[in-house]
Amino acid sequence: MQEVSRSGAAGELRLDALIADLWWRVRLLNTDILEEEARVGVFDAQQPTYPQRAANLRARRDNLVSTIGMLEQRAKSTSEAA
Repeated sequence: MQEVSRSGAAGELRLDALIADLWWRVRLLNTDILEEEARVGVFDAQQPTYPQRAANLRARRDNLVSTIGMLEQRAKSTSEAA
C-alpha cells in the first residue's frame, strides 16, 4: 500500500514539473513573439502585415496554454482523489 502512495506522489511531482516546464516555454514563446513583432514593427495580429512567424508562435503558445490547463485539471483531480 505504501508503494502505491509513493508512486502517486512521484507522479504528481512529475506532473507539476511538466506544468512548470511548459509555463517556462510559454514565457520563451512570449519573448520570441515580442521580438518578432518589434523586428517587423507590427504589433497587432489583425493587421495584414503581421509577421507569419509571430502568428505561428502565438498559435504554439495558445496550444501550450490549453494543454497546461488540461494538465492542471488532471493534477487537481488527482490530488483531490488522494
